[in-house]
Amino acid sequence: MTRVILGVSGASGAALARHCAEILGAAGLEVDLVVSPAAERTFELELGPDALRDLQARVDRVHDIRNLGATIASGSFPAVGMIVAPCSMRSLAAMSIGLDDNLLTRAASVQLKERRKLVLLTREAPLSLAHLRAMTAVTEMGGVIMPPVPAFYLKPASVEDLTRQIAARAVDALGIVPPQGAAWRG
Repeated sequence: MTRVILGVSGASGAALARHCAEILGAAGLEVDLVVSPAAERTFELELGPDALRDLQARVDRVHDIRNLGATIASGSFPAVGMIVAPCSMRSLAAMSIGLDDNLLTRAASVQLKERRKLVLLTREAPLSLAHLRAMTAVTEMGGVIMPPVPAFYLKPASVEDLTRQIAARAVDALGIVPPQGAAWRG
């Protein structure tokens, strides 16, 4: 079974994580989940009191962010990559300097050191020079910075359509399953 790690940090965009979990599961991938405390609050605010439990029910394993001894903290864990959706600037900054101070940032660092795909749906606007430098550092280490930019040319009918397409593109960026997102048809 192919395993993917899904990290969820506290930036706005909880629906992105939900859709990533749905798409990864539907593609037949095993999903290990790690959620920051700020993300727990964001899930409640944006999607309701049961949203986090729903997300956890969609994945194969849930890891406590404080458990730096979890399987996903090791390069020997057979994951093919990781998506952080959404990715806060705090988490991005920690990843950019190798600050493995929680399981989410440690798992991301492992992906980078093992030369596996790390896709970050970074959420912030406007961007400061500190944000841009952190994005550059992670990109230089092999990470994929993928701000959740809507594909308006697909004429989405709802916010749900927008977030589902962005999540599908994040899964596509891993390059491990056939394309999940709608493609431009010219």
